[in-house]
Amino acid sequence: MATRSFKLPDLGEGIHEGEVMAVHVSEGDSVQEDDAILEVETDKAAVDVPSPFTGTVSEVKVTVGDVIHVGDVVMVFEVAEAGAEPEAPEKAALGQTEEPAETVPEKPPASPKKGPVPASPATRKLARERGVDLHAVTPTGKGGVVTREDVLSFAEKGAPEKPAEKAAPAKEPAAPEPTLRPEGAQKRPLTVELPPLPDFTKWGPVDRKPVRSIRRATARQMALAWSQIPHVTSQHMVDITDLEAFRQKRKDKTAEQGGRLTLTVFAMKAVVAALKAFPDFNASLDTDSGEIILKQYYHIGVASDTEDGLIVPVIRDVDRKSLTELAVELAQVLEKTRERKIPVEDLQGGTFTITNIGPLGGGHFAPIINYPQVAIFGMGSAQKQPVVRDTQSGRSDIVTRLMMPVVLTIDHRVLDGADAARFLNQVKSALEDPEELMMTMV
Repeated sequence: MATRSFKLPDLGEGIHEGEVMAVHVSEGDSVQEDDAILEVETDKAAVDVPSPFTGTVSEVKVTVGDVIHVGDVVMVFEVAEAGAEPEAPEKAALGQTEEPAETVPEKPPASPKKGPVPASPATRKLARERGVDLHAVTPTGKGGVVTREDVLSFAEKGAPEKPAEKAAPAKEPAAPEPTLRPEGAQKRPLTVELPPLPDFTKWGPVDRKPVRSIRRATARQMALAWSQIPHVTSQHMVDITDLEAFRQKRKDKTAEQGGRLTLTVFAMKAVVAALKAFPDFNASLDTDSGEIILKQYYHIGVASDTEDGLIVPVIRDVDRKSLTELAVELAQVLEKTRERKIPVEDLQGGTFTITNIGPLGGGHFAPIINYPQVAIFGMGSAQKQPVVRDTQSGRSDIVTRLMMPVVLTIDHRVLDGADAARFLNQVKSALEDPEELMMTMV
């Protein structure tokens, strides 16, 4: 027998740590490769971590409630020497140590062995359903992780050709820095180090609670977005009187099919039409290459308020789905999100985000962009308000209309205020006229 340590693998893009929610095995248990051994709450989702080995659990190094990081040793296994895995880049991606506790004589293997492939449990399940050997799939995820899209692409057309390595752009020679201060002059920097917190207990009793999975991930994501993106927010009022009448007329029939015909569903369609008209909004900025990455697909993230915090599931290919299909899918996805059953893959790959605080009674607000996207659209609570409207006779009358505040926050490195105004005007026109909204669907 040989001893093998297993480290927490990289289960998806941007996942660096997680909280142990359940340990499915104990010391002395026998496991098969791909058996679920841990449940880890990470990156706004709860995921099962599969065993990389067939063998016996000799040591469990984590307990429920532990916060573990990618690369931390979580378990130790005893495996048969005949099944011991050779050193391979695949192993390095999973973060498994190759130093056996017992001395094993070095000998050349008779044939190359296949180690476990880094992939999430949902991706492994998809591969089994499609009859795909994960070892044959070229990974595109961070750290050599096989993604859901990799499996689907392989199942459809086989192994993709490896892209040619991109040559690094030539660096322009740095211009000589002008001397603006006399030599030896005292520097007076304006940078500020984060000061330590005061002792709050001097003024009264306090409680402390740890920043857990979702709140921790949200805090880091928001700090990243706010520090890197210059935010500019535009606001408007949208008359949704006619749209609401159309929604009320159709919502019961949609409910019979398992969907909820909410204003967010209509906003998704209106936003996608605007994204097609203004493709720079469906993009990300590559600061290393100095390029704007324009995406040819429309995966819309929908911010969802849960008991554990804000989660943003992604609805894919919104442009290819009907209002009814979107209403049904969105209802199902939001239910899984609130129950914490949403797969990690369904939280990734968004190209644009919609956030709706209307059900909570909120009005105008300034949402933070979901990095690395370049814009976010927000909706507030619709209220009946007096509105001045021109009549055919040329008079102006005051009428009651259902008005909804909307906001659009942009990345000013990629987009300008004029771009935001044009984008917001198109979305406004589509939401104010259901017939025009239907005409914009492609």
